[in-house]
Amino acid sequence: MGNEKQLGSVKLEEVLRKRELDQALNAKEFAILAGVSYSVAREWFHLQGFPALRGIVFWSDFVEWRRRQCGPSPSEAPSATPAPVKAPSGLFVAGLPAKAARILRAAG
Repeated sequence: MGNEKQLGSVKLEEVLRKRELDQALNAKEFAILAGVSYSVAREWFHLQGFPALRGIVFWSDFVEWRRRQCGPSPSEAPSATPAPVKAPSGLFVAGLPAKAARILRAAG
């Protein structure tokens, strides 16, 4: 966190606990865990396909996104693109990060 003014107020212990519990992380918390600057984290949050939703990301969704960015390992078979899925609440959850989709389906 060194000279990064934006990250000075973020407590590492709290961020590690949120990761362990797979809770939502904001850009500052995500930057700490990913080991990048706040400005880089904000850039990633705006990348097409990055699993951020309304300014938050779940660490498990980021890990999955990163795995896809690196390409499948030889033991992984390519998966088909999922069809749009409607949650009981009537919202379409296809295209959302996995954890966000699960939460919406459970909330319906």
